[in-house]
Amino acid sequence: MKSKMFRFSITFIAILLGIVLVLSLSLIGEKGAGPVDRFLVSTGKLISKIENKYILKKRVISRSKSLKWFKRLSEDALTRGKFDRILYGAYDDQVSETYQTVVNLEDSLKTVFPIIPLYTAWGSNSHQQFPSSKVQAIVDIGSVPVITWEPWLADFSLDDYPSIPPIEKRDKFSLIAIANGTYDTYIHKWAIDAKEIGSPIFVRFGHEMNDPYRYPWGPQNNKPEDFIAAWQHVVNIFKEEGALNVVWVWSPHPAYGQFDAYYPGDRYVDWLGIGTLNYGTVAKWSKWYTFDEIFGNFYPQFAKYNKPIMISEFGSLATGGDRNKWYADALSNLKSKYPLVKSVIFFHVANDNTTTDKSLNWYFIDDPEIVNSVSNIIK
Repeated sequence: MKSKMFRFSITFIAILLGIVLVLSLSLIGEKGAGPVDRFLVSTGKLISKIENKYILKKRVISRSKSLKWFKRLSEDALTRGKFDRILYGAYDDQVSETYQTVVNLEDSLKTVFPIIPLYTAWGSNSHQQFPSSKVQAIVDIGSVPVITWEPWLADFSLDDYPSIPPIEKRDKFSLIAIANGTYDTYIHKWAIDAKEIGSPIFVRFGHEMNDPYRYPWGPQNNKPEDFIAAWQHVVNIFKEEGALNVVWVWSPHPAYGQFDAYYPGDRYVDWLGIGTLNYGTVAKWSKWYTFDEIFGNFYPQFAKYNKPIMISEFGSLATGGDRNKWYADALSNLKSKYPLVKSVIFFHVANDNTTTDKSLNWYFIDDPEIVNSVSNIIK
């Protein structure tokens, strides 16, 4: 009951502040939008921080105690993957800025996640700027954020970026435009904001760039050398701004190959991020694959880069096979079979409508058999 009252109080305060701010904005006019926006963001951060502290106080497991080993890692050790344990994490599409649903999964698995991911697209809208409050929330609960940064370009405003092509042409040669500096103002701002966090952040930019079907930054619109030029340009801007706390995760799709053609070079890549999702028999183009078939068959090709590997999207649907066995087989002996794997991120998504014409559910928190198996292996 106290928990509900606390949440109600915070929500009520936020609503009141919102009403006051909206009324003020209508009186002040457009010139006051900047300061008002900044105040609203600051208020949101404060509320988020209060909620995070409240959630942590009520934790069954002490995060600070459980992550003591992780906090002792130097930034260099984290960047180079020089540690013996696997960093587990989870992406949950139902998450709020308090990360309560991720905490719930942690409690179910009797563990604490050292890393927590989020996804964000490029653009001029407020939710496409550097997600400072979400990143800070992750840092506040003792974990490291992993940002999948997707270069969708349709949402950029011509008022802010007058040199960009019209919307219908932006996907063609989009990576060349990035490499040529068209979006430098946006990239510089992201770099400055990332630096201000002052602690490590993984950034997974332009993932699955070798997939010709999913994303506009793929080979249907760009050449491999365009991707390399864009990647190096973005990384160079972050270095120029002093955002050396960013750990760069290069993330090709394992099924489409051409890895060397898309590799930006050792100086520009810190980690490899490999998605490993078993769709089972949910669609005509899919079948039941084991973890070894999806990831293991390609491991020798990734191992030659001698970089730490993150299983950046890890999960299985239930259609077409034994999902509990899939998770158990995948996680058992992972360190000995694939020693360069240093991180695994559960793709814990309840409503995935990005791949098929129906919503897919990757959740397993409500499956006691899988929760028990996973918990016993990763503890």
